[in-house]
Amino acid sequence: MSRTIVLAAWALCVATPLVAEPYKPPRTAFGAPDLQGLWDTDSMTILQRPKAFKALAATPEEAAAYEAKKLAKYAKVIGDVDPNEPAPPEDKVEDDDRLDKPRGLSRIRGEIRTSQIVSTPDGRLPYTPAAAAAAEKALKDELVYDHPEGRPFDERCLLGGGGGVAPPIINRDHIQILQTKDHVVLSGEQNHEVRIVRLGDRRHLPPSIRPWMGDPVGWWEGDVLVVETTNLNPNDRWRWNAGEWIALSQDARIVERFTRTGPDQILYSYVVEDPANYTQAWRGELPFHATTARVFEYACHEGNYALTNILAGGRQAEREAAASKGSK
Repeated sequence: MSRTIVLAAWALCVATPLVAEPYKPPRTAFGAPDLQGLWDTDSMTILQRPKAFKALAATPEEAAAYEAKKLAKYAKVIGDVDPNEPAPPEDKVEDDDRLDKPRGLSRIRGEIRTSQIVSTPDGRLPYTPAAAAAAEKALKDELVYDHPEGRPFDERCLLGGGGGVAPPIINRDHIQILQTKDHVVLSGEQNHEVRIVRLGDRRHLPPSIRPWMGDPVGWWEGDVLVVETTNLNPNDRWRWNAGEWIALSQDARIVERFTRTGPDQILYSYVVEDPANYTQAWRGELPFHATTARVFEYACHEGNYALTNILAGGRQAEREAAASKGSK
């Protein structure tokens, strides 16, 4: 071989960038990619993009400023309280349902993500005008105390407040994944929800059968678990997420993908198709992180005893309003 050919071959090797091999997940005893374990879904990256950001990917400086502000709020919430200080005004109360220090913004494919939604330029839900008005009204409907069925399903301990393990998974709690040859089980810490995904048979339940978390069927596309959910319950038409409502009609179709991207991470992505509420299908992404934490009991208010007081308070408010009206 001539010296020229050897040099040319060497130059080609030097000029060709090294491409990282895709992560090969461990396998179960029956040969499927192993997604099992306890996963933490916490992130400062919420569903829709906050006004503090202009693009899907934040700069390191933007991320640092945003995370510092969130961590300062968390420190204030968990800080010591002076028992001699008077109660703050209602609109000045700082709250946070985290017990652990919150994780920062999500990092996906080297980007610092500002929203879960990746399919719209502004990172916002593509509501139809009618659905947007209904979502705004839903916040006010929380103040309805006419009957138990009028109260939110999470308050009645039927589902977790942020969807729990229902699709799309948008809460920030622990999720345990278990696998058999024919099923994948998503067990949530919040409200102890369990979603069982059957594999192989893609046929859905009859339209008349609509479980609370819909009807999920799954299959493998290479190393990716794909889950399609239909048959949503009409009473589960709103999902609560970080101060916002997500509308899901009973005819919505949700396709989720679970991809093991490393020994301690799963990339969870989903597409929501729901022409009754959105002008287009929309897609979101968030990472699951492996955790060694423990799952604790989530008792809700067992027996829904609190509803008695909630509804009694509603009746008392009505009596006071009637008495006030009669005295004028």
